[in-house]
Amino acid sequence: MSRAASWDHPATSLYTDHYELTMLQAALHSGAAHRRSVFEAFARRLPDGRRYGVVGGTGRLLEGIADFRFGDAELAFLEQNKVVNRETLDYLADYKFSGDIWGYAEGDAYFPNSPILIVESTFAEACILETFVLSVLNHDSAIASAASRMTSAAGNRPCIEMGSRRTQEESATAAARAAVIAGFASTSNLEAGRRYGIKTVGTAAHSFTLLHDTEREAFEAQIATFGPGTSLLVDTYDVETAVRTAVELAGDKLGAVRLDSGDLVAQAQWVRQLLDDLGNVNTRIVVTSDLDEFAIAALQSAPVDSYGVGTSLVTGSGAPTASMVYKLVSRTNDAGEFISVAKAAKNKASVGGRKYALRKLNERGRATHEVVGIGHRPEDDGNDRPLLHQFVKNGEVLPGWTGPEGVVRAKERHAATMAELPPVVNRLQRGEAAIPTIYEEN
Repeated sequence: MSRAASWDHPATSLYTDHYELTMLQAALHSGAAHRRSVFEAFARRLPDGRRYGVVGGTGRLLEGIADFRFGDAELAFLEQNKVVNRETLDYLADYKFSGDIWGYAEGDAYFPNSPILIVESTFAEACILETFVLSVLNHDSAIASAASRMTSAAGNRPCIEMGSRRTQEESATAAARAAVIAGFASTSNLEAGRRYGIKTVGTAAHSFTLLHDTEREAFEAQIATFGPGTSLLVDTYDVETAVRTAVELAGDKLGAVRLDSGDLVAQAQWVRQLLDDLGNVNTRIVVTSDLDEFAIAALQSAPVDSYGVGTSLVTGSGAPTASMVYKLVSRTNDAGEFISVAKAAKNKASVGGRKYALRKLNERGRATHEVVGIGHRPEDDGNDRPLLHQFVKNGEVLPGWTGPEGVVRAKERHAATMAELPPVVNRLQRGEAAIPTIYEEN
């Protein structure tokens, strides 16, 4: 990954719900706002049929929390619209998160009830982060989870993220980042490249061919500009004619041909044979066209070199949210002692208490189950892996988790995690979580 240029982060304080601030106002009134509290983000279940999820968005979240401040414009909006009273506005004017944040490393796998993020601070400070925490983690983890399934199905063949035109502009940049964390090799999104040092790629669309009087003229222009190693889109008109023209113009140095329609398995097979017959044994075949993990798996037997994935990726491939929630699990009482609290509603229950998580590994280094200690750290057998890392200490984001460095670190964590999990994670068929989660209480 290349070094990224610096960029200005937008203010994030109004990326929140109205009721977060009204809760704050009421808590300030009752005197409970400054009770020490522990909030936890977790998913009660995985999307239907999925065997694991992938944590995405942590780096973006930390960048946003550092800029979660209420400036003059934000305070003026709240005052003019009578969202909160003067006491609350005065509190928000001086707001800066000063607590601690722990969580699963970005790129790691998670399972039902994994304590993915733990926020320790006052109720006032932690409460108003809820919406921002969930909007980032739910979106990016959904994309990273889908991307992981796709790269798993692709094996050693690289995947290219190209879904920017299928989602909102900021979501597109976030999706590109999440995809690369889960194993995608590159993206078409230039803003993701600028912010996070991600490799960007792209050549031409059908409109470029249609702009010219003939397909030959379009190919000649592209080759003259980018050299014979470029990738040529060959399905605007007749694929066989286009392949022959591409080889005639670029010779055996032609980089790749892209197929974007039709029966991709059958088409890739005869295009490969045609390229080989013409002497272009090193010309690659790139396929696109509404791919998802199931289509990629179906193409395993085809002579395809790489996949371009768009719509299914940026929409989570049927699971556009990770369905995470953010719950208060512990707080101090009037005596300053921590007590566990939990929601008991049917189908929406939470488990109270500050959590500590460990992934149990067998003698071969394979994960067997996840142990979550409530109020204590689970015992490590010696080769087990603690899952919670500290991201923020006394309000300051610790180095290594954000920016391009954070993306590289998360990508490495994802690769190591996938090698650690049992092979069942590579199956696309419906099934239970790959490993169970076990709670240990004091």
